[in-house]
Amino acid sequence: MAINTQKLSHILQNFVSITSNVQGAAMVTTDGLPLASCLPGSMDEERVSAMSAAMLSLGERIGQELGRGAMDRIYVHGNEGFSILTSCGEDAVFLVLADKEAKQGVLMLEIKRALTDLRLIIS
Repeated sequence: MAINTQKLSHILQNFVSITSNVQGAAMVTTDGLPLASCLPGSMDEERVSAMSAAMLSLGERIGQELGRGAMDRIYVHGNEGFSILTSCGEDAVFLVLADKEAKQGVLMLEIKRALTDLRLIIS
């Protein structure tokens, strides 16, 4: 079954527009290929996808090597904001870019809600 990238894009655009302090979002395959994105104009979708796959690969390796189990979420906190990579099935990950003002609890709740819709489309 083919993935409806138009629906994915709509969900991502809606997520970015209604979630406070979110600057961008993307759905990426575990191989680093973009499925859909809603990113700031200065960001290259293919580059972001490739970096997301690298983060995923490293996170999975850390989970295995340190006995933490399968990767559920990778969280990078910088002085300008957050990059959160969340598993979305076996073949895709959901990347969210939020600014430093984002409230982490609210952001995680909104990510969880968006994942429900995204999983329906990619499964």
